Amino acid sequence: MAWGSLAYRFAAWFKRIMNKIRIGTRGSPLALWQANAVKTALERVHAGLFAEITVIKTSGDWKPEQGETLLSEAAGGKAQFAHEIEAALLIGAVDIGVHSTKDMDSNLPDGLVMNCFLPREDVRDCLFVAETACDPGLPLGLKEGAVFGTSSARRAAFLKHIRPDLEISPLRGNVQTRLDKLQAGQVGATMLACAGLKRLGINIKGATLLETDIFIPAAAQGAVGIESRAADQKINRLLSAINHEETALRVVAERAIVKALGGTCRSPIGALAVLEGGAYDLTGCHFRA
Repeated sequence: MAWGSLAYRFAAWFKRIMNKIRIGTRGSPLALWQANAVKTALERVHAGLFAEITVIKTSGDWKPEQGETLLSEAAGGKAQFAHEIEAALLIGAVDIGVHSTKDMDSNLPDGLVMNCFLPREDVRDCLFVAETACDPGLPLGLKEGAVFGTSSARRAAFLKHIRPDLEISPLRGNVQTRLDKLQAGQVGATMLACAGLKRLGINIKGATLLETDIFIPAAAQGAVGIESRAADQKINRLLSAINHEETALRVVAERAIVKALGGTCRSPIGALAVLEGGAYDLTGCHFRA
């Protein structure tokens, strides 16, 4: 009886191992939300599949001792948000990597692909203004010379185009950290992707949603991308079942604009693709830095 029970447990353990997919992700609240969304989608579609989340620290993760230092383009720029996850993918330590696609470099490492995307969230940017920096009579509701906190080259360039008088100050950290810095008075205003706010359930009452005809979002903003090894047919078959085709088509088109323009982490480029009646409505904008 004991041997039978042991054999049963071993069989169950082996089945679990063989039907497991390992998800690599950063450890921020938003990154974990995204990884869990992928886990839920995979386990719902594939009966018996077990998805395991592995948190991986990346060189792009902000640390308080760094202050507001911008990501070094020489060190890889925004690619630093994915570097260690991609390294784990390449050596087989994880099976997939889950990312905010807007933070992904235009060129992926050899051997890796990103062909799977969850349904896209709201693509708009969300503007937060402190009462001390508010002036409803001026564009964007910001007083003359207000300090605007952002580390996004796109947002900074767009803001300067609309309001040359604004003082742009680097602002790093996860979603809540940046909101806390605004609340503490470190800056007078900041901007965040609406998608992340909605996914985290953060109240945006009183904030301003910037429509895309006024403020073009980053390429792939609001899209959760899943990276995998190109040669791993088993994993890629599993992923194909949860891919949202419209999101994939739009993201590929937007990322192609950035790539064609030679975009880097410091390139002020916005891109938005909309599918209507089987045709693309594709908008792109590149401001001078």
